[in-house]
Amino acid sequence: MESVKIGSVGLGRLGYEHAKNLAASIPGCVLHAICNVDTSRLRAVAEELGVPHTYTDFAAMCADPELDGIVIVSPSFLHVEQIKIAMEHGKHIFCEKPLGTNVAQCKEAEKVVEAHPELVFQLGFMRRFDPSYAEAKRRVDAGEIGKVVLVRSCTQDPRSTIESTLKFLPHSGGQFLDMCVHDLDLIRWFTGSNIRNVWAIGGVFEFDLCRELHDTDNAAAMVQCENGAMGFLFANRTHAAGCNVETEIVGTHGTLRIAPVGARNLLQVVDEHGARQEYYPDFMSRWHTAFLAEMQAFTDHIRTGTHPADLTVYDGTAVSEAAYRCKESFETGKMLPIR
Repeated sequence: MESVKIGSVGLGRLGYEHAKNLAASIPGCVLHAICNVDTSRLRAVAEELGVPHTYTDFAAMCADPELDGIVIVSPSFLHVEQIKIAMEHGKHIFCEKPLGTNVAQCKEAEKVVEAHPELVFQLGFMRRFDPSYAEAKRRVDAGEIGKVVLVRSCTQDPRSTIESTLKFLPHSGGQFLDMCVHDLDLIRWFTGSNIRNVWAIGGVFEFDLCRELHDTDNAAAMVQCENGAMGFLFANRTHAAGCNVETEIVGTHGTLRIAPVGARNLLQVVDEHGARQEYYPDFMSRWHTAFLAEMQAFTDHIRTGTHPADLTVYDGTAVSEAAYRCKESFETGKMLPIR
């Protein structure tokens, strides 16, 4: 296969980022088609990126015989239906998180993927593809820090993007599903274990819309894994300095820390305000390298006929199930087992 031809659905913030990367930055890949319900947005992006084919109907795009794979960056409630349509048309799938908006949908997605073992399916847990996280995983797997005891994960989105965040909230599934799935995935990935129990807390400290939606604007959870390892996560929507993600993996013989300060480079600014390092302004810039790497991995799997070794549809179900139990734990105030 000389080049992999991809169709992508969804042109929101992340959909546009993926489309740009697929069109210009992934060797051996051609962005052959894009799909979006907003026709003016569709035309503008197609013209900007030089995409030859546009669709407003997802099934029609999937019927294009020239396409090898589909990248799904649509609203979460559409994911399972679109996975089914695309795979029935013989297309390989990259799907952004979450896998579904409830556990039943995730189970349905599992059955669809199981019915098409010849097709690649990859989830959008991009942190696994960040160079620092990939190196930490390599060291964990090599036994360099002994047995993993605790994974601490902190995710803070910038205040500068709160307007678009608030618009998205009613359709997000809540902070535990929207934000914390990445932290829960890291806990499972680094410990090598499923999650057994969760206890989640949180509150509405600023945005009343979160209260109306029975959601939080600041949330935390403690988790216990089946192998006894522990996890702690914290999520915040209004970090003043920018995008900040910190992870610490504590083992019996050592500790690994990633991004204790969310600095976008090694520059230190010294002026009348003192000395400081500047943060990444948003999650797009923080994870740009990871977004490229995960798309390169997806297209490479299509080209070589291989499958992701440790990133499967079942990871999407497990993380979504844990996230929903965190939400239920927050609402009830109880520690809950993963059913």
